[in-house]
Amino acid sequence: MSVTTPLRVSARLPAGRDPFFDNAKFLAITLVVSGHLVEDLREVPAVHAAYFYVYLFHMPLFIVLSGYLSRNFTFSSGKARRLISALAVPYVIFELVYALPRLVLYGKLDISLLDPYYLTWFLMSLFLWRLSTPVWQQLRWPLAVAVALSLLSGTSRLPDELSMNRTLGLLPFYVLGLMLRPEHFEWLGQRRVRIAGAVTLAAGAVVALVVHARVKTEWIRWRHANDAIGVDDLTGSLVRLALLASGALLVAAFLAVTPSRRTWYSGLGMATMYAYLLHGLVVKVAERFYGDWAATLPGAAAVAACGVGLAALLCTGPVRRMTRWAVEPGTSWAFTRLRRPA
Repeated sequence: MSVTTPLRVSARLPAGRDPFFDNAKFLAITLVVSGHLVEDLREVPAVHAAYFYVYLFHMPLFIVLSGYLSRNFTFSSGKARRLISALAVPYVIFELVYALPRLVLYGKLDISLLDPYYLTWFLMSLFLWRLSTPVWQQLRWPLAVAVALSLLSGTSRLPDELSMNRTLGLLPFYVLGLMLRPEHFEWLGQRRVRIAGAVTLAAGAVVALVVHARVKTEWIRWRHANDAIGVDDLTGSLVRLALLASGALLVAAFLAVTPSRRTWYSGLGMATMYAYLLHGLVVKVAERFYGDWAATLPGAAAVAACGVGLAALLCTGPVRRMTRWAVEPGTSWAFTRLRRPA
């Protein structure tokens, strides 16, 4: 069955594919793109509050879904090759691609494959999380261990290499995804839970509006140790624990209100990695041309709305065909032929 997007691009879902997860991924990527587009407009209080609110759960949502969809990962040759072609190779390509705007706009050329730049941290972290999947599936209390590692990571200034602060700090969301089962999502689809999810999202927005000015932005970026943000380890651990809990709650609420039926954007949700990796190039250029009109609530709202359109555009077929070489590069030539079991 095909569905047509407002961009008049046909998007076809493979038979048997659950549209719920594609819907969730597309809605999440619109938050990511819009959030990055308004990042330089946070002097507007309402925009800062919205930015703070969205950053509490938009990447945790992607990470939970990534964990759930990685439950069957093993070190078998086929899946290991997919890991390299889907994450490692695009990571190298986009580290180089994102070095070019820095060179043109700022006259700075700085390439370090071990120190992810801008959006590429997610590829690096997801690569490491997925490699660790078999380990978490052997532990008796995997989520407790992951939370402990997340809290401990805030007590030390970890190196930027391998995006260690984010990789360990956000690890519990990946492990949470690994622990989820189809029946958990069926429970979220119950009418009473959906209503509770909508109320929770609304309440979260109100709380964000009240507290956003009192919470340092670095907390929601998961990039620094406690002392670098200016607090002791006990306070920092409590803040991190609260962020993990609120992030998990908002992720559950968001998934509860996500449509489970096929929608016009279900097909686009299959290609969210395109929107994720490509939108940063647009953001870096757009930021250079923001005028005074953008630094207002109506202006920022217009920019955020453009983010929704941009996310949809970058998931369409023509864009995918033009950029597949970078986002989903063909790497079969680099591997030996798979041996079929006797």
